[in-house]
Amino acid sequence: MATTPELIDDNEGSEDPDESPTPVTRSTVPAVILDNVSMTYAVESNSGASAESQSGLHVAVGRMLTRKKPKVMVEALKPMTLDFYKGESVGIIGRNGSGKSTLSKILCGQVAPTGGQVLAKSTPIMLGVNAALMGDLSGDQNIYLGCLAMGMSLQEIKEKFDSIVELSGLEDAVYLPMKTYSSGMSARLRFAIATAIDPEIIVIDEALNTGDAQFKERTKHRMDQLRENAGLVFLVSHNMSTIKSMCTRVIWLDRGELLMDGDPETVLAAYRKYTWNLARDRKARLEELREIARQSLDDITVNLVNTP
Repeated sequence: MATTPELIDDNEGSEDPDESPTPVTRSTVPAVILDNVSMTYAVESNSGASAESQSGLHVAVGRMLTRKKPKVMVEALKPMTLDFYKGESVGIIGRNGSGKSTLSKILCGQVAPTGGQVLAKSTPIMLGVNAALMGDLSGDQNIYLGCLAMGMSLQEIKEKFDSIVELSGLEDAVYLPMKTYSSGMSARLRFAIATAIDPEIIVIDEALNTGDAQFKERTKHRMDQLRENAGLVFLVSHNMSTIKSMCTRVIWLDRGELLMDGDPETVLAAYRKYTWNLARDRKARLEELREIARQSLDDITVNLVNTP
């Protein structure tokens, strides 16, 4: 069930609009707090329930009577506590099934964590309008449709229409039916529409993995604008070059566990080393690298505790 993250009241008072933005430091009030957040859910299993919960005979009889497959509990996200601050662009990386999408949905309130809580200064918004767009409509019609679906007024759409088309790079093709677009053209239009809004906290899930160099430069510029205007951006992606160029901080998830949290260069180097060994099935080395990553989290905790 969806839930809205509890809002943080920072009580910082009003700010002088003529003052330059204050540089982000760890002493500022977090924009988002994950407080011991975890996610567990039940899935059907063909192999039977775990030996810890039921005997094989019990499972067999249960199948005969109910004709239902037994369910096992899956820990999609292990308990994690993290603070995120205004001015950060946070990359979320990990293999398929690592918990990236689960975390992004929890951040936006699309699903409620089964453990812990999410605190936020405002409700994080997931950028995405896929469900609203229609292939039979032209690109310009889909711009209006997608923006209306995100809650924008007609006047707001008219004011941003040209910038949306420019960001998409579609030019005159924006007046053609969307079903005639290539996958790259469709992705560019979706991103341009999705980023037409300026929420305080935004989450982008796998939105920037397509497009030519010119489009990537435009998306980077728009991401910078969003971070300046919104304050906090989360980017979920498999594209390491995208993460490196657009993020100021990276967290690495693996099998639902937070393994590493730090600057992009350090975390991405560790992740690349891990995936290189994974491709060669070096199991002992993989566990060693996971432990090294965990140790970096322990070092962060020690430094925070010892900070006066």
